[in-house]
Amino acid sequence: MKTAVSVPDDVFVQAERLVRRFGLSRSELYSRALREYVARHAEEDVTDALNAVIADIADDNGVLAREAGRRTLERSEW
Repeated sequence: MKTAVSVPDDVFVQAERLVRRFGLSRSELYSRALREYVARHAEEDVTDALNAVIADIADDNGVLAREAGRRTLERSEW
């Protein structure tokens, strides 16, 4: 897909250096950079989803945590 974006001059200059250094096209460099950025932030989405699940099942009295601890200790050798 083609798209047009505006980038600050200093970022463009640095990108052009990388294009020459690695022998890539501009499109390939920007695609790789965007893929890396998206992948890095996808981990945050997973963490946010897990935190939401934990918040949904947790209660203020800590019953869930106590029960999980009790079950863990029952399976452990002392």
